[in-house]
Amino acid sequence: MIRIIKTYDECQKFASSFQGDPNFSDPMLSDEEQVQCNLINAIDRTDRYVLGVYQDATMIGLFTFLILRGEQYIEMLVGLSRDKEAYLEVLHYLEQCYPGYIADFVFNPGNYLLKELLDFRNAEYEPEQQKMVLGTPVLGIDTTGVELLSAQYTKQYCAIHNKDMYWTGEKVVQAQDRFHTFLAVHDGKVVGYMDVTYIFKENEPFDLLVLEEYRRKGYGRKLLAKALEMNHPNGMMLLVDIDNVPAISLYESMGFVKMQGQNNLTAHWTVPEQ
Repeated sequence: MIRIIKTYDECQKFASSFQGDPNFSDPMLSDEEQVQCNLINAIDRTDRYVLGVYQDATMIGLFTFLILRGEQYIEMLVGLSRDKEAYLEVLHYLEQCYPGYIADFVFNPGNYLLKELLDFRNAEYEPEQQKMVLGTPVLGIDTTGVELLSAQYTKQYCAIHNKDMYWTGEKVVQAQDRFHTFLAVHDGKVVGYMDVTYIFKENEPFDLLVLEEYRRKGYGRKLLAKALEMNHPNGMMLLVDIDNVPAISLYESMGFVKMQGQNNLTAHWTVPEQ
């Protein structure tokens, strides 16, 4: 049985029991700010649904979903269970309530129960991502040529922005109350960008890109340096593909350290039409 969670007291003990679990802990609940945002505050949000899955009177699963009806988009913000039946029930719930929606799942790579069920539904996966957290930032790096997004460069920025993600350039432009967007500009041409949040205690880069012909010229370092400079003294975390050695080396050189046991896997699934 699925029931909407109305208070944090209903699920706090259950959620806490997953901390440190190598297979079933949730990478979206790895610190207090994430717990607050993705679970506690989500209970009172109209675009988020916190669902408890029960067997008799016992909770066997806890899930938070972001539901954007206008975009037919679902994102699993929290997924906690050690019981295959809980995952089956919540996937069946999505199939019944949201046919045709695009659903993204971000979860622990060790969660073989959810992965098995998504495999059966022909979900597509992004590469596993390594979580890195800023330790002691390297400041004082020359950031000449890097500037904040402005109307002058908006069209160029959107033209080169990664399209294969939820936060497209157009959406980021409309969400500058949440993002700082840094541009690398060479002779009036936007050759790279970095989108990074700035409203949290621990902010996060959502995308960093430098055009191929301008790589290995220091633009990635300049963009990251400017982001760290404006983010100081707040913290920062990021996710990077585990096989992206150049990016990992860049982040480590700027003061980021790998967080063991906090990697994540992202799956994309189109909920079938009835």
